[in-house]
Amino acid sequence: MIKTKTAFGIAASVALALPVMAFAAADQETAMKDPNNWVHPRGQHNNQGYSTLAQINKGNIKNLKMAWTFATGVNRGHEGSPVVVGNMMYLVSAFPNNVYALDLNDNQKIVWSYFPKQDPSVQAVLCCDNVTRGLGFGDGKIFLQQNDGMLVALDAKDGKKIWEVKNTDPKVGATNTNAPHVIKDKVLTGCSGAEFGVRCFIQAYNIKDGSTAWKAYSTGPDAETLHDANTNKDNPLYNALSVYQDVNGGNKEGGSFKRLEASQIKGGEKELGTRTWLKPQAIKDGWQHGGGSVWGWWPYDAKTNLVYYGAGNPSVWNPDVRPGDNKWSMTVTARDLDTGIAKWAMQMTPHDEWDYDGVNEVILFDKGGKTYAWHHDRNGFAYTWNAVTGTLIAAEKVHPFVNWAADVDLKTGVPSKDGRYSTHQDYNAKGICPAALGTKDQQPAAYSPKTGLMYSPLNHVCMTYEPVESKYVAGQPWVGATLTMFAGPDGVMGGFAAYDPMTNKKVWYNKEKFSAWSGALTTATDLVFYGTLDRWFKAVDAKSGKELWKFQVGSGAIGNAFTYGNKGKQYVGIFSGIGGWAGVAMNLGMTSDTDALGAAGGYKELTKYNAAPGGGALNVFAL
Repeated sequence: MIKTKTAFGIAASVALALPVMAFAAADQETAMKDPNNWVHPRGQHNNQGYSTLAQINKGNIKNLKMAWTFATGVNRGHEGSPVVVGNMMYLVSAFPNNVYALDLNDNQKIVWSYFPKQDPSVQAVLCCDNVTRGLGFGDGKIFLQQNDGMLVALDAKDGKKIWEVKNTDPKVGATNTNAPHVIKDKVLTGCSGAEFGVRCFIQAYNIKDGSTAWKAYSTGPDAETLHDANTNKDNPLYNALSVYQDVNGGNKEGGSFKRLEASQIKGGEKELGTRTWLKPQAIKDGWQHGGGSVWGWWPYDAKTNLVYYGAGNPSVWNPDVRPGDNKWSMTVTARDLDTGIAKWAMQMTPHDEWDYDGVNEVILFDKGGKTYAWHHDRNGFAYTWNAVTGTLIAAEKVHPFVNWAADVDLKTGVPSKDGRYSTHQDYNAKGICPAALGTKDQQPAAYSPKTGLMYSPLNHVCMTYEPVESKYVAGQPWVGATLTMFAGPDGVMGGFAAYDPMTNKKVWYNKEKFSAWSGALTTATDLVFYGTLDRWFKAVDAKSGKELWKFQVGSGAIGNAFTYGNKGKQYVGIFSGIGGWAGVAMNLGMTSDTDALGAAGGYKELTKYNAAPGGGALNVFAL
């Protein structure tokens, strides 16, 4: 019999046993050592989305059944995953970001709940969809990043507020959708709002009281982006003023940017967060409204004390308004956790012309005694760096349909753009692949140390893209582009694939009718779990990709698959509740092909598989 709990139960008072802490977040470090827990938004600090639990395997996966469900009471898109510590599970809904603590030893009884009071108008400035991506845990606290910018620390035992701090201001279009990341004595959070001309950042707060430890902007002077004389010392060509021959916008016929060879690039330049924003037409100093949102999942390496993250697209989407490379948007950065100073930073899409938002997760893995950082960018390339130095090891297209660039120079990190797919104001560029959704959106990939492979959800979507004039008004959308989207040449809109991260060559590939929009999970028994927009929760063989099991949940899945153990039994679960960019149009009843920046037209068939709005439910399975 399936047990279903609702979010409207009566809260009870149950003590939560936590270890005595010798230092901040010692409880988190202790909990991470037990594979029965799921403590970090992606399981562990390495972001691998991997579990050593082995009860569920290829031999018995056919017997996996629904164990219990929990309805959040919010019928919208649900991303991320719960946090599991011992017998307690903590989960958060989409806006208004209600938090629940469930006792796994007592039929998922609601121990406490927290209901934020947020202005409903915040939803109007959230992009894309009113989602949140999970909670943080450490120092006896549950951390909630509300959509309205408020970072809240709650007592893990009873849900009482310990401290709160305002991180962003929705009145100017700045919001938050990321999960707070607890690392040692700090909690990290980000900033969303590039589509409103917000200058975004990553910020570290002291876990005890919420005071600021450091703040690093995505654009602006070195003193504010926290770049110093040693940033990129191992790869000085990453610090170049320009990496293309024509930095001033090119021409409407295409061929606007020809890549400079490594020998032609002058490295070691300073103040690139301002100098690469050349005479914008709309704003005198374009970097002041430069975008560079930060809202993905961020790994940490204790050996080097480095935390890694990606920064998103520059504002505005019309590239003619902001000539130049537009650093440090579209960049993966490694920063010292204690100071925030950038160890290295590589821009993946200089002068982004397509909204190839660079926020996707970084995953750390070890091979041959070295640690590597892997990133599947929305621009259609997968990147592997030496995690310590930032030296680029491999950069390859994840699928042949990617056409905006031919390749990436391993010495400079610069893509060779194809001018036929360049974009310019009042010019309708056609057949650009991938679409602004990217070949993978924010849904995180997973890594298996057993197979040595990365497992990545995929979008196979192309687009037309026409930049248009758009004036900046604080708090109003500032996009400046009209898009339509359509299925790629495979005839489907998504897939799921395995890659060798040392070469980024594809090992196997499964087609999906729609984009695979959920985060992946790998296990020690060579299983890979993920969800689909047409409501399936699937398990496939990690070595071959063969489908082994599937279950149709109540709504499309954009949450991250996760696993935990309780009383000797392994459970796997996923949030259902369609939303995100692919589902927001359906949830809001948008019908024009260009609505939701083209997503309404591209994903109109989703209405055949989902009811709107998408329901928010946690689905948990066991043998």
